[in-house]
Formats: sequence, structure tokens, C-alpha cells
Amino acid sequence: MANPVLLNNIDHKDLRVITRHGSDMDERHPFVPTFPNEFRALQAHYPIIFRKESASHPFEPIVLFGFEADENLFLDEKDWDAATIPLLVQRLPFLIGRNGGELMIHIDLDSPRLSKTEGEPIFLPEGGMSPYLEHVNAMLVTVHQGLESNAAFCDALVRHDLLEGFSLDITLEDGTKNRLDGFYTINEDRLGALDAAALDSLHHVGYLGPIYFQLASLSNFRALIDRKNARRAARG
Repeated sequence: MANPVLLNNIDHKDLRVITRHGSDMDERHPFVPTFPNEFRALQAHYPIIFRKESASHPFEPIVLFGFEADENLFLDEKDWDAATIPLLVQRLPFLIGRNGGELMIHIDLDSPRLSKTEGEPIFLPEGGMSPYLEHVNAMLVTVHQGLESNAAFCDALVRHDLLEGFSLDITLEDGTKNRLDGFYTINEDRLGALDAAALDSLHHVGYLGPIYFQLASLSNFRALIDRKNARRAARG
């Protein structure tokens, strides 16, 4: 359970952040949210799909790491096996929160990344922001703006009837069966059938690139299944 509090240079002056990745860093999650401006970097490594928690919730894009709860097939004990790591992972243990009406940096005090003896210092000895925290602050601004852009992007996909549900049945090399369902992707046939005016409207607001990056990312399902087979084989 997360324990976010407003970051300050008095209560948290001695805190450091362990920046390595690993199974002990609370990163064993099968997906995290993402946003259109991140699709270009992520599509080389991960499937990007969409979810909708309920009929009353909007669609949101996510980047997929595994097929089961608490499964991250890119993660081992001490490393993350991909050249690009989603920003929603990189920003941990920090998050944007509101203090009144102002956006402020918060920190999860229960995060295993926090230490007083190792890692990157959050504050300088005199109390100013460390270079690491300045980097995190810029990252959090990008994440905040990116997540806010999801609503308009997904609304455009819905308006053009481009999202469809899909199921993926997987039979592993040891005969184990897995099923991925309850998620959505862009229908390539419907995209191809859009008229010039619709395509121009999507291009004008910068959505065509993310759309094609999302479709291209689906080829990573094969590699993700290969990772699943390799993980099971290694465990015997």
C-alpha cells in the first residue's frame, strides 16, 4: 500500500533513492499506464494496448509487461531487460499530487527504493533540490501532461470507432494455457477505411503517429510469449 506525502527538505533531508531495478523494488506489475507521446519509444519493446476499468471509466493506454498478476517478464532480481523503461516506472517513488490547487511533488514513504545510506540524494546538504530531484521534477511534469493528454486521444479513437476488444489465447511450450482478455486495441481495418477528412483531422492533432506506433507494438506479443516460455523453463 502506497503512503504518499508532500515532499519537503526538512522531514526528508536525509532520504536517498535507490535507482536500480529489480524484483525487490516493487516493480512486479503486469502493466503501467502510458500516453501517446511515449508510444514511439515504447513500441520497440512492449505491446501497447488499452483498458477500461468499467463502463463509467474512460479508456487509457497501458504498456504490457506480463500476462498474470504480479508478473513482469522484463524484470529479474537486479535488472530490467529493455533499453527503454516507461516513465511511470522511472518516476518511482515520486508522484504528482495537489496541495490545495497547486501541483507538488509527493513521495511514497513505503517505497523500497528509499534509503538513508545508498542511492541518489534528494536534497543538497544546504536544502536545495539535488540534480537528481531536478531530473525527477522534469519527468513528473512530462508524465502529468502526458496522462492528461490521454482523454482527448482516446475520445478521438472512440469518435472514429477505432477501438475494439480483443482476446489472446496463449499455449506455452509446457502446455500451460493463458488467456488475455478484457483489453482493447485499434482496429486496423477501420483505420484504413477512414476518409481523407477523418485522417486529416487525426493528423492535425498529432494522433496518427501514436496510432501507428500502437499498432506496430502488437508485434511484441510474440517476444513477450517467448519471455514467458523462457521464464517457465528456467524455473523448471
